[in-house]
Amino acid sequence: MGEQPDPFSASTLPDFISSQKIGRPVTLEGQSNRGHPYSGLKKRGQSSRSWVKIDENGNSTVLELDKATIMKRCSLPSRDLRLLDPLFIYPSSILGRERAIVVSLEKIRCIITAEEVILMNARDASVVQYQSELCKRLQSNQNLNLKDDLPFEFKALELVLELSCLSLDAQVNELEMEVYPVLDELATNISTLNLEHVRRLKGRLLALTQKVQKVCDEIEHLMDDDDDMAEMYLTEKKERSEAHASVELEDNLDDDFGSSGIVSKSAPVSPVGSTSGNLGKLQRAFSSVVGSHRSLLSSSSSGENIDQLEMLLEAYFVVVDNTLSKLSSLKEYIDDTEDLINIKLGNVQNQLIQFQLLLTAATFVAAIFAAVTAVFGMNLQDSVFKDPTMFQWVLLVTGIGCGLLYFGFVLYFKHKKVFPL
Repeated sequence: MGEQPDPFSASTLPDFISSQKIGRPVTLEGQSNRGHPYSGLKKRGQSSRSWVKIDENGNSTVLELDKATIMKRCSLPSRDLRLLDPLFIYPSSILGRERAIVVSLEKIRCIITAEEVILMNARDASVVQYQSELCKRLQSNQNLNLKDDLPFEFKALELVLELSCLSLDAQVNELEMEVYPVLDELATNISTLNLEHVRRLKGRLLALTQKVQKVCDEIEHLMDDDDDMAEMYLTEKKERSEAHASVELEDNLDDDFGSSGIVSKSAPVSPVGSTSGNLGKLQRAFSSVVGSHRSLLSSSSSGENIDQLEMLLEAYFVVVDNTLSKLSSLKEYIDDTEDLINIKLGNVQNQLIQFQLLLTAATFVAAIFAAVTAVFGMNLQDSVFKDPTMFQWVLLVTGIGCGLLYFGFVLYFKHKKVFPL
C-alpha cells in the first residue's frame, strides 16, 4: 500500500490557516495583505460624501468631503454635523457658531459661512430648488452690480427660511383641500370608511403641526436671544478679524523697525535680552488685540447691529405663525365635526333606548294577554267554558285592558320626559 498523505501537513492546510501561521492575513479573495487585517475597511464616520459649494458669485461646485475636513474647514463640532446627516431625523434647528451657521429646516441641510454655502448634495426637489434659486439670485446681483444691504450669510439664510415656509404652507394647503370635503361627507354620512380616512388625515395633521411648531419655536428662540443673533454676523466678524490682524501686523512692523534703529545707534545688546523684550511686546500687543476684539464683539451683540437680522426673522416668523394658525383652525374644524358626530350618535342611541322601552312595554302587555289565554286553554271544569260566547268576551276585555295598560306606560314615559313631547 502506498503512503497516505498527512491531512494536517502544511501543504494541505487551507490558505488562511497557513497564512496565520506565518503571520500574514489573507483577504476574502485569498490574497495576502501585509498591512492591518482590517485596513481595507473604512473607519466609521470617515467616508466622504458629496457636497455642493456655492460661493458669493453664485458658482456651484461639487465636492467630496469627509466629516473631519468639514469640521476643520468650518470650525464646527461633531455634534453639529449630526444635524446634517440624512440618516438621522432631527427637528428643525438654526445654530450660530463662530465661523458658520448650521441650518436644518425641512429637507434643506446646509452650512453657511461668510464666503460660501456647503449644501448636502441630494436629488430632493427642495435641495435642487434651493441650489438653483440661490445661484440665480447671486449671479443676477453680480451681473447687475446691485448692492444689497444684506450680507452673504443672511441672503442664504433668507432663502432657506423662504423655501421652508413655502413648503410648509403648501403642505398645509394640500391638507386643507383634502380634509374639508372628507369632513363634510362624514357629517352627512357616518361610515367606517369615512372615519378611517379622517383618522389618517388627523395623524398627518398632528405630524405637520409639530414640524411647523418646531420651526416657529426655533425662530422665536433666535429673536429672543440677542447674543445668538449677534453670533450669526459672520461677514462682520470676518472683516473685524482681518482688520485686527492688519493692525497687529503694522504695530509689530513698527516695533521691529524702531527697535532695529535703536540697536544700530547704541551699544551692542545681548541677544537674550532683546528676545525677551520683543516677546513681552508681542504678548502685550496680543492681549490688547484680544481685549479690543472681545469689547467689539460685546458691543456688536447689542444695539442696532442685530436689527437687520431681527427684522428678517420677524418677517418669516409672521409667515410661520400664519401657517400655524391655519393648522389650528383645521384642528378646530375636525374637533367640531367629531363633536357633531358624537351628538348624532348620542341621538341615535337615545332613539334606540326609546324604542327598546316601547318594545319592552309591548312585550309586557303581550305577556299578560298570553297569560289569560293560557289560563283559558287549560283543561278546567267550570261553567264558563260551557258558554261559547264567553270566550269572545274574555278576549275583548283582555285586549282592551292590555291596550289601556300600554297607553298608560307611554303616558308615564312622557311624564318622566323619557320621550320628547
